[in-house]
Amino acid sequence: MVRKIVTKRKRSSGNAIGITFRQFAYQELEEATRGFSKLIGRGSSARVYSGILTLIDIAVKKLEAEIEKSDKEFTTELKVIGRTHHKNLVRLLGFCIENDQRLLVYELMENGTLSEHLFEAKEKPCWSLRAEMGLGIARGLLYLHDECAQQIIHCDIKPQNVLLDDNYSVKIADFGLSKLLNKEQTRTNTHARGTVGYIAPEWLRNAPITSKVDIYSFGVLLLEIICCRRHIEQHRVEEESEEEDLLLSDWVLGCVIDGKLGALVDNDPEVVSDIQRFERFALVGLWCTHPDPFFRPFMRNVVQMLEGTVDVCVPPQLYDRLSTYQNP
Repeated sequence: MVRKIVTKRKRSSGNAIGITFRQFAYQELEEATRGFSKLIGRGSSARVYSGILTLIDIAVKKLEAEIEKSDKEFTTELKVIGRTHHKNLVRLLGFCIENDQRLLVYELMENGTLSEHLFEAKEKPCWSLRAEMGLGIARGLLYLHDECAQQIIHCDIKPQNVLLDDNYSVKIADFGLSKLLNKEQTRTNTHARGTVGYIAPEWLRNAPITSKVDIYSFGVLLLEIICCRRHIEQHRVEEESEEEDLLLSDWVLGCVIDGKLGALVDNDPEVVSDIQRFERFALVGLWCTHPDPFFRPFMRNVVQMLEGTVDVCVPPQLYDRLSTYQNP
Protein backbone atom coordinates (compact mmCIF):
# COMPACT_ATOMS: atom_id res chain seq x y z
CA MET A 1 0.00 0.00 0.00
CA VAL A 2 1.33 3.40 -0.98
CA ARG A 3 0.92 6.14 1.59
CA LYS A 4 -0.10 9.56 0.36
CA ILE A 5 2.39 12.21 1.35
CA VAL A 6 0.75 15.46 2.51
CA THR A 7 2.83 18.61 2.71
CA LYS A 8 1.70 20.91 5.49
CA ARG A 9 2.44 24.57 5.82
CA LYS A 10 4.83 25.07 8.71
CA ARG A 11 3.18 26.29 11.92
CA SER A 12 5.11 27.24 15.01
CA SER A 13 3.69 26.49 18.42
CA GLY A 14 2.86 29.30 20.82
CA ASN A 15 3.88 27.01 23.66
CA ALA A 16 7.49 27.82 22.84
CA ILE A 17 6.94 31.34 24.16
CA GLY A 18 4.55 30.36 26.95
CA ILE A 19 1.29 31.37 25.25
CA THR A 20 -1.94 29.45 25.84
CA PHE A 21 -4.38 31.47 23.70
CA ARG A 22 -6.15 29.83 20.79
CA GLN A 23 -3.85 29.42 17.81
CA PHE A 24 -5.50 30.05 14.45
CA ALA A 25 -4.45 28.80 11.03
CA TYR A 26 -3.52 31.55 8.58
CA GLN A 27 -6.11 30.31 6.09
CA GLU A 28 -8.80 30.51 8.78
CA LEU A 29 -8.08 34.20 9.38
CA GLU A 30 -7.72 34.91 5.67
CA GLU A 31 -11.22 33.55 5.12
CA ALA A 32 -12.63 35.37 8.18
CA THR A 33 -11.38 38.72 6.83
CA ARG A 34 -12.29 37.94 3.20
CA GLY A 35 -8.71 38.04 2.10
CA PHE A 36 -7.79 40.92 4.44
CA SER A 37 -9.98 43.21 2.35
CA LYS A 38 -11.28 45.70 4.95
CA LEU A 39 -8.48 47.78 6.44
CA ILE A 40 -9.52 49.59 9.63
CA GLY A 41 -6.16 50.77 10.97
CA ARG A 42 -2.43 50.82 10.42
CA GLY A 43 0.80 51.53 12.28
CA SER A 44 4.52 51.59 11.60
CA SER A 45 4.81 47.80 11.54
CA ALA A 46 1.28 46.39 11.30
CA ARG A 47 -2.12 46.69 9.65
CA VAL A 48 -5.49 45.89 11.22
CA TYR A 49 -8.39 44.29 9.35
CA SER A 50 -11.97 43.58 10.42
CA GLY A 51 -13.63 40.22 9.96
CA ILE A 52 -16.21 37.76 11.26
CA LEU A 53 -15.30 34.49 12.94
CA THR A 54 -18.16 32.16 13.94
CA LEU A 55 -20.57 35.11 14.24
CA ILE A 56 -18.08 37.15 16.31
CA ASP A 57 -16.77 40.46 14.96
CA ILE A 58 -12.98 40.46 15.15
CA ALA A 59 -10.03 42.73 14.46
CA VAL A 60 -6.96 41.00 13.03
CA LYS A 61 -3.62 42.74 13.53
CA LYS A 62 -1.26 41.57 10.80
CA LEU A 63 2.39 42.41 11.41
CA GLU A 64 4.59 43.20 8.44
CA ALA A 65 6.73 40.23 7.45
CA GLU A 66 10.53 40.22 7.67
CA ILE A 67 10.69 43.04 10.20
CA GLU A 68 12.71 42.09 13.28
CA LYS A 69 11.10 44.83 15.35
CA SER A 70 7.63 43.55 14.48
CA ASP A 71 8.46 40.00 15.55
CA LYS A 72 9.72 41.28 18.91
CA GLU A 73 6.64 43.46 19.38
CA PHE A 74 4.43 40.50 18.49
CA THR A 75 5.98 38.30 21.18
CA THR A 76 5.87 41.15 23.71
CA GLU A 77 2.21 41.86 23.04
CA LEU A 78 1.31 38.19 23.44
CA LYS A 79 3.23 37.81 26.68
CA VAL A 80 1.89 41.03 28.18
CA ILE A 81 -1.77 40.73 27.32
CA GLY A 82 -1.67 37.04 28.26
CA ARG A 83 -1.22 38.16 31.86
CA THR A 84 -4.12 40.60 31.88
CA HIS A 85 -7.90 40.60 32.23
CA HIS A 86 -9.63 43.91 32.86
CA LYS A 87 -12.67 45.65 31.44
CA ASN A 88 -10.56 48.62 30.34
CA LEU A 89 -8.04 46.53 28.39
CA VAL A 90 -8.73 45.18 24.90
CA ARG A 91 -9.40 41.41 24.88
CA LEU A 92 -7.15 39.09 22.89
CA LEU A 93 -8.92 36.09 21.33
CA GLY A 94 -5.97 34.30 19.75
CA PHE A 95 -2.99 34.47 17.42
CA CYS A 96 -1.32 32.93 14.39
CA ILE A 97 2.34 32.01 13.94
CA GLU A 98 2.78 30.42 10.52
CA ASN A 99 5.90 30.67 8.34
CA ASP A 100 6.72 34.39 8.31
CA GLN A 101 3.17 35.43 9.23
CA ARG A 102 2.42 36.92 12.65
CA LEU A 103 -1.19 37.84 13.45
CA LEU A 104 -3.11 38.80 16.59
CA VAL A 105 -6.88 38.39 16.86
CA TYR A 106 -8.83 40.81 19.07
CA GLU A 107 -12.44 41.58 19.80
CA LEU A 108 -13.57 44.28 17.39
CA MET A 109 -14.02 47.72 18.91
CA GLU A 110 -17.01 49.10 17.04
CA ASN A 111 -16.30 52.80 17.64
CA GLY A 112 -12.66 52.94 16.61
CA THR A 113 -9.98 54.97 18.39
CA LEU A 114 -10.34 57.70 20.99
CA SER A 115 -8.26 59.94 18.73
CA GLU A 116 -10.94 59.87 16.02
CA HIS A 117 -13.64 61.03 18.43
CA LEU A 118 -11.59 63.74 20.16
CA PHE A 119 -9.95 65.36 17.16
CA GLU A 120 -11.68 64.28 13.94
CA ALA A 121 -15.40 63.84 14.63
CA LYS A 122 -17.74 66.78 13.99
CA GLU A 123 -19.57 66.07 17.25
CA LYS A 124 -17.21 65.59 20.19
CA PRO A 125 -18.07 63.30 23.13
CA CYS A 126 -20.02 65.15 25.83
CA TRP A 127 -18.24 66.19 29.02
CA SER A 128 -19.75 63.45 31.22
CA LEU A 129 -18.65 60.78 28.74
CA ARG A 130 -15.16 62.28 28.47
CA ALA A 131 -14.85 62.24 32.26
CA GLU A 132 -15.78 58.54 32.29
CA MET A 133 -13.24 57.88 29.54
CA GLY A 134 -10.44 59.50 31.51
CA LEU A 135 -11.35 57.54 34.62
CA GLY A 136 -11.60 54.28 32.68
CA ILE A 137 -8.11 54.68 31.21
CA ALA A 138 -6.75 55.48 34.68
CA ARG A 139 -8.32 52.32 36.09
CA GLY A 140 -6.85 50.24 33.28
CA LEU A 141 -3.38 51.63 33.99
CA LEU A 142 -3.81 51.06 37.72
CA TYR A 143 -4.48 47.41 36.93
CA LEU A 144 -1.33 47.17 34.79
CA HIS A 145 0.87 48.92 37.36
CA ASP A 146 -0.41 47.48 40.64
CA GLU A 147 -2.76 44.54 40.20
CA CYS A 148 -0.97 42.15 37.82
CA ALA A 149 1.39 39.39 38.96
CA GLN A 150 4.14 41.35 37.18
CA GLN A 151 4.04 45.12 36.83
CA ILE A 152 3.43 46.18 33.24
CA ILE A 153 4.58 49.55 31.90
CA HIS A 154 2.66 50.24 28.69
CA CYS A 155 5.19 52.78 27.32
CA ASP A 156 2.93 54.14 24.56
CA ILE A 157 -0.23 55.63 26.07
CA LYS A 158 -1.87 57.95 23.53
CA PRO A 159 -5.38 58.43 22.07
CA GLN A 160 -4.60 56.22 19.06
CA ASN A 161 -3.97 53.31 21.45
CA VAL A 162 -7.29 53.66 23.28
CA LEU A 163 -10.25 51.95 21.60
CA LEU A 164 -13.99 52.37 22.16
CA ASP A 165 -16.54 49.54 22.18
CA ASP A 166 -20.17 49.83 21.11
CA ASN A 167 -21.03 51.47 24.46
CA TYR A 168 -18.12 53.94 24.18
CA SER A 169 -16.28 52.25 27.03
CA VAL A 170 -12.52 52.72 26.73
CA LYS A 171 -10.07 49.84 26.19
CA ILE A 172 -6.30 50.29 26.30
CA ALA A 173 -4.67 48.54 23.34
CA ASP A 174 -1.34 47.98 21.58
CA PHE A 175 1.10 46.45 24.05
CA GLY A 176 3.90 45.98 21.52
CA LEU A 177 6.27 48.39 23.30
CA SER A 178 5.39 47.35 26.86
CA LYS A 179 7.86 46.35 29.55
CA LEU A 180 7.33 43.60 32.11
CA LEU A 181 8.92 44.10 35.54
CA ASN A 182 9.53 41.35 38.07
CA LYS A 183 8.10 41.79 41.57
CA GLU A 184 11.47 42.89 42.95
CA GLN A 185 11.93 45.46 40.18
CA THR A 186 10.75 49.07 40.38
CA ARG A 187 12.65 50.42 37.39
CA THR A 188 14.35 49.31 34.20
CA ASN A 189 16.89 50.62 31.71
CA THR A 190 15.76 50.59 28.10
CA HIS A 191 16.01 52.63 24.93
CA ALA A 192 13.52 55.44 24.34
CA ARG A 193 10.14 54.29 23.12
CA GLY A 194 6.74 55.85 22.65
CA THR A 195 5.32 58.74 20.63
CA VAL A 196 6.49 62.35 20.42
CA GLY A 197 4.34 64.59 22.60
CA TYR A 198 3.57 61.79 25.05
CA ILE A 199 7.13 60.75 25.94
CA ALA A 200 8.21 61.54 29.52
CA PRO A 201 11.35 63.73 29.77
CA GLU A 202 13.37 60.99 31.52
CA TRP A 203 13.33 58.93 28.31
CA LEU A 204 15.47 61.63 26.71
CA ARG A 205 17.93 61.68 29.63
CA ASN A 206 18.55 57.92 29.46
CA ALA A 207 17.48 57.75 33.11
CA PRO A 208 16.07 54.53 34.65
CA ILE A 209 12.45 54.07 33.64
CA THR A 210 9.60 53.47 36.08
CA SER A 211 5.82 53.38 35.80
CA LYS A 212 5.96 57.18 36.05
CA VAL A 213 6.53 57.32 32.25
CA ASP A 214 2.98 56.03 31.81
CA ILE A 215 1.77 58.62 34.34
CA TYR A 216 3.25 61.40 32.21
CA SER A 217 1.66 60.06 29.01
CA PHE A 218 -1.66 59.67 30.78
CA GLY A 219 -1.47 63.27 32.02
CA VAL A 220 -1.05 64.52 28.47
CA LEU A 221 -3.91 62.31 27.30
CA LEU A 222 -6.17 63.40 30.19
CA LEU A 223 -5.74 67.07 29.26
CA GLU A 224 -6.52 66.21 25.63
CA ILE A 225 -9.66 64.35 26.71
CA ILE A 226 -11.09 67.11 28.89
CA CYS A 227 -10.30 69.86 26.35
CA CYS A 228 -10.82 67.93 23.08
CA ARG A 229 -7.57 69.47 21.82
CA ARG A 230 -4.23 67.97 20.80
CA HIS A 231 -1.35 68.54 23.18
CA ILE A 232 0.71 69.96 20.31
CA GLU A 233 -1.26 71.84 17.67
CA GLN A 234 1.01 71.94 14.63
CA HIS A 235 -1.05 74.54 12.75
CA ARG A 236 -1.00 76.92 15.72
CA VAL A 237 2.77 77.33 15.34
CA GLU A 238 2.28 79.08 12.00
CA GLU A 239 -0.95 80.93 12.69
CA GLU A 240 -0.27 82.41 16.12
CA SER A 241 2.45 84.64 17.46
CA GLU A 242 5.49 83.31 19.28
CA GLU A 243 4.08 84.61 22.57
CA GLU A 244 1.14 82.19 22.48
CA ASP A 245 1.30 78.91 24.38
CA LEU A 246 1.70 76.02 21.94
CA LEU A 247 1.50 73.17 24.46
CA LEU A 248 -1.90 72.31 25.88
CA SER A 249 -0.42 71.80 29.38
CA ASP A 250 0.93 75.38 29.34
CA TRP A 251 -2.44 76.73 28.24
CA VAL A 252 -4.27 74.75 30.94
CA LEU A 253 -1.84 76.04 33.56
CA GLY A 254 -2.42 79.63 32.45
CA CYS A 255 -6.20 79.23 32.55
CA VAL A 256 -6.01 77.75 36.06
CA ILE A 257 -3.98 80.74 37.25
CA ASP A 258 -6.32 83.24 35.59
CA GLY A 259 -9.45 81.46 36.79
CA LYS A 260 -10.68 81.03 33.21
CA LEU A 261 -11.08 77.27 32.91
CA GLY A 262 -14.19 77.69 30.80
CA ALA A 263 -12.03 79.08 28.00
CA LEU A 264 -10.48 75.64 27.56
CA VAL A 265 -13.81 74.30 26.29
CA ASP A 266 -15.33 77.47 24.82
CA ASN A 267 -17.50 77.82 27.93
CA ASP A 268 -19.42 74.61 27.21
CA PRO A 269 -22.56 74.83 29.43
CA GLU A 270 -22.21 71.19 30.56
CA VAL A 271 -18.64 71.80 31.70
CA VAL A 272 -19.45 75.14 33.32
CA SER A 273 -22.20 73.47 35.37
CA ASP A 274 -19.67 70.86 36.54
CA ILE A 275 -16.65 73.15 36.77
CA GLN A 276 -15.34 71.72 40.06
CA ARG A 277 -14.91 68.26 38.54
CA PHE A 278 -13.40 69.80 35.40
CA GLU A 279 -10.90 71.72 37.53
CA ARG A 280 -10.06 68.56 39.47
CA PHE A 281 -9.30 66.68 36.25
CA ALA A 282 -7.22 69.60 34.94
CA LEU A 283 -5.14 69.73 38.14
CA VAL A 284 -4.58 65.95 38.01
CA GLY A 285 -3.38 66.32 34.42
CA LEU A 286 -0.89 68.98 35.52
CA TRP A 287 0.38 66.80 38.37
CA CYS A 288 0.89 63.89 35.98
CA THR A 289 2.82 65.96 33.43
CA HIS A 290 5.34 67.35 35.91
CA PRO A 291 8.80 67.09 34.26
CA ASP A 292 10.27 65.49 37.38
CA PRO A 293 8.91 61.95 37.89
CA PHE A 294 9.37 62.31 41.66
CA PHE A 295 6.46 64.76 41.80
CA ARG A 296 4.10 62.71 39.64
CA PRO A 297 1.54 60.71 41.63
CA PHE A 298 1.23 56.94 41.34
CA MET A 299 -1.73 55.57 39.42
CA ARG A 300 -3.65 54.61 42.56
CA ASN A 301 -3.50 58.24 43.73
CA VAL A 302 -4.53 59.42 40.27
CA VAL A 303 -7.65 57.25 40.32
CA GLN A 304 -8.56 58.42 43.82
CA MET A 305 -8.16 62.08 42.84
CA LEU A 306 -10.24 61.65 39.69
CA GLU A 307 -12.96 59.87 41.66
CA GLY A 308 -12.96 62.70 44.20
CA THR A 309 -12.16 60.47 47.18
CA VAL A 310 -8.86 62.30 47.71
CA ASP A 311 -8.35 66.06 47.48
CA VAL A 312 -6.14 67.43 44.71
CA CYS A 313 -3.44 69.73 46.00
CA VAL A 314 -2.01 72.61 43.98
CA PRO A 315 0.52 71.29 41.43
CA PRO A 316 4.15 72.51 41.81
CA GLN A 317 4.02 74.11 38.35
CA LEU A 318 1.40 76.52 39.66
CA TYR A 319 3.72 77.76 42.41
CA ASP A 320 6.58 78.09 39.90
CA ARG A 321 4.47 80.18 37.51
CA LEU A 322 3.09 82.38 40.27
CA SER A 323 6.56 83.05 41.69
CA THR A 324 7.70 84.06 38.21
CA TYR A 325 4.86 86.57 38.00
CA GLN A 326 5.66 87.97 41.45
CA ASN A 327 9.43 88.10 40.88
CA PRO A 328 10.00 88.96 37.23
